[in-house]
Amino acid sequence: MKTLFQIVKNNLSFGKYSPDACHERLLREKYPLYAYDKVGKDPDFKGLIEKAFFDALGDMPDDFEPICREESRVDKGDHIRIRMIIETEPNVECPCLLLLPKGRPNPPVVICLQGHSNGMMISVGEPYERRDLKKISEDRDFALQAIKHGYAAMVVEQRGFGERRSRLRECMCTFLAENALLVGRTLIGERIWDVKQVINVLEKRSDVDAKRIGIMGNSGGGTASYYAACVDKRIKVVMPGCAICTYKDSIGKEFHCPCNFLPGAGKYFDMGELACLIYPRPIVVVSGKRDPIFPIEGAENVVNVMKEIYGNKKDNIYHFVGNGKHRFYAGGWDKFDEYMNEIKE
Repeated sequence: MKTLFQIVKNNLSFGKYSPDACHERLLREKYPLYAYDKVGKDPDFKGLIEKAFFDALGDMPDDFEPICREESRVDKGDHIRIRMIIETEPNVECPCLLLLPKGRPNPPVVICLQGHSNGMMISVGEPYERRDLKKISEDRDFALQAIKHGYAAMVVEQRGFGERRSRLRECMCTFLAENALLVGRTLIGERIWDVKQVINVLEKRSDVDAKRIGIMGNSGGGTASYYAACVDKRIKVVMPGCAICTYKDSIGKEFHCPCNFLPGAGKYFDMGELACLIYPRPIVVVSGKRDPIFPIEGAENVVNVMKEIYGNKKDNIYHFVGNGKHRFYAGGWDKFDEYMNEIKE
């Protein structure tokens, strides 16, 4: 006679009783209540999406005037790098790097967000560890690219990465994401709050043009950049890399960090519907043709929905597809530049 332990052990080896199939079926078959092809023509469509999205983001901190202190200025040849610490909510400090190109007064600024990695130093091409060299070689030195394109770059250390990792180092941002849920927040919502506070700081500076702010990032940074543009209209152009995809084909199908998940989101909308909160501001979607965790088919489906929402402004949606896997592709910058150059105050 088999013991209970033997029965459980045998079944675990096959995942026989896993609820994975149930959840995948629900994502596949239960169409979002506010899917664009169902209620997109409803005059309340944007309001429905906005409420569902903000509810899913969770509670935001109370209003707080960000406090910024500058720690250092370093001449890096073609730019000046300023390290600053921004207190975005009481006793919560966010390290940032502001790169100012030489010879271009009052430049537009691009907010740069890394994904799951050792954080913001990858954006400036200076690795914490040897393994960071691979990410830098995959076009993830965002801030240096922004400087070459004539922008100032605001590099933000996101909660959970680099200097802002959890004290439980081995789980990166998982512990942070789980505890955010316990207090009615989401980690991605907190990251968006930090972006808003960073913009508040930028608006008070005289050395950048805060009326022309773009945002970009890859993977988790791409998700944060896209969601931040949904929340903050001061962001004029957004370029999310390897992050845009249908939920059922990406975070609902392959393993992803909990920070990617918005409670109940899939019941109401997918990533495409959120474009109504950005319209008519330009979106440059960057994808990898062979990205295994944000498959190209799902990305194309989202872009198609975006274009339907934008209607006669669909030229403000651009999809750059790189011939590779999960990484950033610098080929999206040309269209990003075009959109930024069209911004009128």
